[in-house]
This record gives sequence, structure tokens and C-alpha cells, in this order.
Amino acid sequence: MPDHVTPAALVRLSGPACGQPAQPSPATWQHGRVTAATHSTLFPQVPDSADAVLEGLDPEQREVATALHGPVCVLAGAGTGKTRAITHRIAYGVRSGILQPSSVLAVTFTNRAAGEMRGRLRQLGAAGVQARTFHSAALRQLQYFWPKAVGGSLPRLVDRKIQLVADAAAACRIRLDRNELRDVTAEIEWSKVTQTVPTDYPPAAAKAGREAPRDPAEIAQIYNVYEDLKRDRSVIDFEDVLLLTVGILQDRHDIADQVRSQYQHFVVDEYQDVSPLQQRLLELWLGERDNLCVVGDASQTIYSFTGATPDHLLDFRTRHPGATVVKLVRDYRSTPQVVHLANGLLAQARGRAADHRLELISQRSPGPEPVYAEYTDEPAEAEGAARRIRELMDSGIPAGEIAILFRTNAQSETYEQALADAGVPYQLRGAERFFDRPEVRKAGIALRGAARFGGNDSLLDDAVDLPSQVRAVLSGEGWTTEPPAGSGAVRERWESLAALVNLAQDFAAAKPGATLADLVAELDERANAQHPPTVQGVTLASLHSAKGLEWDVVFLVGVAEGMMPITYAKTDEQIEEERRLLYVGVTRARQHLHVSWALSRAPGSRPNRRPSRFLDGLRPGSTATTGRTGVGGGPGGVERGFTSRPDVTPRRTQRTPARCRVCGRTLTDAGEMKLMRCEDCPSDMDEGLYERLREWRAVQAKLSGQPDFCVFTDRTLMAIAEAEPTSPVELSRISGVLKRKLERYGADVLAICAGQEVGEGVGGE
Repeated sequence: MPDHVTPAALVRLSGPACGQPAQPSPATWQHGRVTAATHSTLFPQVPDSADAVLEGLDPEQREVATALHGPVCVLAGAGTGKTRAITHRIAYGVRSGILQPSSVLAVTFTNRAAGEMRGRLRQLGAAGVQARTFHSAALRQLQYFWPKAVGGSLPRLVDRKIQLVADAAAACRIRLDRNELRDVTAEIEWSKVTQTVPTDYPPAAAKAGREAPRDPAEIAQIYNVYEDLKRDRSVIDFEDVLLLTVGILQDRHDIADQVRSQYQHFVVDEYQDVSPLQQRLLELWLGERDNLCVVGDASQTIYSFTGATPDHLLDFRTRHPGATVVKLVRDYRSTPQVVHLANGLLAQARGRAADHRLELISQRSPGPEPVYAEYTDEPAEAEGAARRIRELMDSGIPAGEIAILFRTNAQSETYEQALADAGVPYQLRGAERFFDRPEVRKAGIALRGAARFGGNDSLLDDAVDLPSQVRAVLSGEGWTTEPPAGSGAVRERWESLAALVNLAQDFAAAKPGATLADLVAELDERANAQHPPTVQGVTLASLHSAKGLEWDVVFLVGVAEGMMPITYAKTDEQIEEERRLLYVGVTRARQHLHVSWALSRAPGSRPNRRPSRFLDGLRPGSTATTGRTGVGGGPGGVERGFTSRPDVTPRRTQRTPARCRVCGRTLTDAGEMKLMRCEDCPSDMDEGLYERLREWRAVQAKLSGQPDFCVFTDRTLMAIAEAEPTSPVELSRISGVLKRKLERYGADVLAICAGQEVGEGVGGE
């Protein structure tokens, strides 16, 4: 092993993660007829009935699928099958006759996610359901209603607003370099999605804690002129699509009624990423109705810099007291070892999203421990990753099941070079969509021509089946049996054509007797649904663009201070978003997870970097930082809402404010509420008891291979030492002593409080 690599299966997991009870063998519904909650076969058979749609769902997913009336909130952890749950919900409603396909609008945030949803609905026999992004749905309505609401044709939509921003800055005689121009454009976008007008930008930016790239007054001036230029040139931008649709629906009740008569039922995916403007549009679509299902996870909020906020998700039960809340925590994607690390990351988080975190429970068999590696510099880190990927591929893992994830796109080039040098194929995530690539469009034309006139094409004379026909046609477009050497555009074109060849092989295996015309029809449907075939190459992607994806093997690279968290993350909120971003990266891995960092940027540079603080207490040899106080979102399950009948008024539960037991002041800080006293008020804690509890905790943590805080946090131990509980009931009243921890550790803790000796078994066993 090279001396610059720290050997690594460095995280032990001899016991369950963070106090979780040991998991039983997966039940039959976890593997009967489905391989995993987030997977499906390439060409599955359409279920033959409504009840068949529900087969293979776990109990919580089934609750989602059958909750077809009233407001529903699905809190879905990473890898818990949320897309599966909501698509089966829609399909079950359609197939059972409760929902009309044309009356359902499913909304998400990316064209890829919307395409995947349409593809899954088609496979479930629910074609005809509209699955769109917010912008796509709004643009469709805007184009239809503009002549009636405003008159004339809709102004042209600009593809890139950055040139308009540059023109506005020039009109204001403000010089912006390339980076400033990009950042000012982002500030204008943020202002519009938060419904902030130019004159209100400076105070709004200050209130939101945004670091403006220029003087806020200058940005407000540029923003104002930018809006004038758009009017003068009769163009609109991406954000205007939402703003104008909101304006029309607010002002024209007849048009709003027409939209509401069309769409009776709404499903919103990734609800933690909704902006105030998107929330307003959703409210106008809904009107006074409550047939709404939202799905999200506050711990995956990673786009707040664009105006997204998890508040709408976290406040859903407040706005809809009658809502049914379903929590999905069974993780089908990742091994217990990966889930353990993911839970450990969030256990140290702070803030409102952290208070509602979901503790995942892996449903998979154990796998390898996460591997941690330290390198002298970034090129060495890239070479190490490429070398290990080559070994994994040689062991039989396909390149398409491996990803390298980094914090910024600028990190990509070093890894592209290292992979090319190692002879490893790769693809860049976030590049052109598959069916929009020129070589794919040309291949589609060639395949369509061969399907029509193939009998007269000598190329197909020796082609005996569908795959050989496709190989023959695509050989004329540049496909060869062996990939070209090196990297770059030639290699990327070959990878696209190879993906079509592989798809043809899978299609022929799933549908014996399929013709070239059948394959062309399949490609057309996939293009409409934006459901591309898998390109066999290692994926290079930023952590942001990896959201919603998964691989067997994930390399998280550059996990060092200054990059994770990124240097410009200054506030507590920004730091916590960086932690959530790393959490998203960890939860992309199904089985193998490699985490690495470099001590310097370039060879010979001063080694002044250190591993990310987010790994403290989780990677071997590190000390845990102070854990968060309070508890997470608890186990999975269903919370029934109040009745949604109009003649019954929901009762609101009044919370009694927590007060200091010493001075009587109302407590708001989570740590003070745990102790039930102000930080500055005198403590009556038994110091000796506190030390005995700490010594016991250290033994438990060592035996189970967990950080100390996963047993109990310091605050919880202090609260126990102050309260000196004498019964399980008294112990359970202490914040931080959850039911499973009470069951596992309660006997030990009560024995210690009573002055008795306890054994060294985990949880008193």
C-alpha cells in the first residue's frame, strides 16, 4: 500500500448504529417480487389490476399508496423508496377508478425526475398523468391562457439571462467581471423566487444573511434596469414564467377556476426544495381544496441558496391539521455500514431541519466498512481513486455503477485526466441530456430509416436478430466493438452509441421477437419521458447534481476543510447545509463508500489542510465534536390527521411552554429545555453520578463501535445526573431518552443512579 494512503476500513460496526436495535432478517414483502424499493427491472410487466399495483410495497409505502384523500405528508429518508411510493399511489388511484389520469398533476424539480416519474407511471399502467416541473406546468398554462388574459402572443423566453444582466450593468455604468456577473445573476434569480422587488433587495438580502457580490444598492439598480430591458425587448425569463402564471391566477378568477376544474389532485415531490414563489403557485392551483400529497426530507435541503426552504414541509401539519403523515425510514439502498455513517453525520447536526431528521434503518445485508484515505495532494488523490476504480472494475463491478462525487465542478478536470490515464471510461453528470446529444439524434434517424426500409439495406443482410441489426446500423454512425483510446468528445460519442446497443440487447431479451420498429417506438417513449439508457462509464458529478441518483460504489473526494464545508459557508445555516450536502453524497452509495481528502492542492505545496470537521468522531482516530441536543424525527410509521370533514373544526394542541425549574423563565434553547433550567442558573447535578455515567457511556460506545454521543449526549447525561430518576417512567421523561434507548440502556442507567454496579455487556446484556 502506498505510504500516502491511510489504510482504511476504519469504521467498525460490531453493533447496531447509534442505539438502533438489531434488525431482523428482511421480511417477505422486502424481496417478494421486487429486488429493492428503489429499483425495478428494465422492462417490467404492467400490473394486471389495482391490487397488483400494491404488491411488493412495505407497510409504510402501502399507507402512502392507499391514502388518496385529504392532505398527506410523506417524510421520506434517503433510499426509502419515495418515488416508488408516490408513483404507486397515483397508479393505484388511477387503476382503482378513484383518480382520473387527466385530473392528476405530479410536480417535481428537474426534467429528469419528471421523466422518470412518467416512465414509472407508464410501466404501472397509469399513462396520461401529467408529471412536470413547476416551470414546465406553469409555462404550459401561460402559453394557453396568455391570449385570453393579456392578448397577443406570449413574449419570447430567454434561454440565458446572463447577457441581459451584463447589458443592464453596462447601462448602469457598473463593471462586472465574469464571476461577479454570474453572482449578480444568481441574486436576481433569488430575488424573484422569493418575490422581492428591486427596491426591497438590500434589506431582504441583509435579513436573509446573503453575502452580496457587490454593494446591495448596485445590485438593486442592476435588477431594476434588467426588468426594464426585458420589457423593452419583449422577453421574459425563467422566473417570470412562475410570476406571470401566479399573477394571472390571482387576477383572473375565471382562469383559476378553469385550471382547478382540470386538476383535482396534486402530488409534489422534493417538497423541501419549494421556494416561496412555487408555494404560492401551488396554493393557487389548489384553491380551497386539500387533495394534496407532498413528499420530502428536510435533511436533504441543499438548494437554499436558490430560495428553496424546508419550512413549507416542516409546517405542513400546522397548515393542514387534518393531514396524514407517513414516515419512510426503511433504507433499501444502502448497507448498514453506509447508513451508520449517514445517521452519524446527522446526529451532530443542529437547526430546525436537524430536529426533524429521520434515522434510517438499513434493510440490506451487511457490506464493507466505509474506506477513508488521506493523500499528500489532489493529483495523488485522483490517481488513487482511479487506481481503486480500475481494481473494482477488474473484479466485475460495471463502470456505470461507480461514481466520483465532488463539491465543485472545478474539481472534475483532475479526475477526468486520472481516469483517462488509467483507461477507465467516464461520463460527466450535468452535461447535455442523453436524447438531446447530436450523435443520439442522428442514431435515432438512422434506426428509424432502417426500420422502414431495412429490407433494401445491405448492411442488414447478415443481421439475424434485433441486437445485430442495431449494431449494423450504428456501425455506420461511429460505433465499434472496441472503445476508442483516451478521453474527450470521440469517447463520449462512442459511449452514447454503446448505450443504445446495450439497450437493444436488454430490449430483445425482455421482448423476444421484437422488431427494429418496436425498438424505435421504445426509444421515442423514453425520449418523451426523458428516461435514458445507462451509459457505461464512471460518473463524475458534483454533490448537488448527484441528488436523486445512486450507485453501487461512491467515491466522495476532496472531503477537507475549505471544500467541505466550502470556504464561503460562514453562518450556522450555511455550515449545516454543507453537512446535509455531504449526507446526500454518503446516501448515494449502495454498498461501497470511499471517503478521501488531500493535505495540499498541488505536489510540493504546504500540507496545511485537514479532514472535514463533519467526519470528527466518525472517522477513526478523530474526536467527536459536541453533538446536537434534542432528538430526531423518530421511527417510521403513520400519524393520522384530524378529520377533514368541513363540519368538524380541528382541535389544535396547545403546548405548555417549558420553564426553568430554578428561576421560572420561559425556555427556548433546545439545550436548556433538555436540562429544564437556564444555562446560567445553578445546577444541582451530582458530579460523581455524572462522571460514573460518562465512564459507563465510554464502555458502551467502545463495545458497539459507536461515537460516545450515539449512546447519550453530554446534555442528556447532565439531565440524568440532575434528575436522578428512580424508575423507567421518570427516566423516559428526560429529553434524549428515546423508547429504544430506554429499552436498551434504561436498566444500566437506573442501576448507576441507584449507586449499583453494572456489567460491561452492551445495554446491560
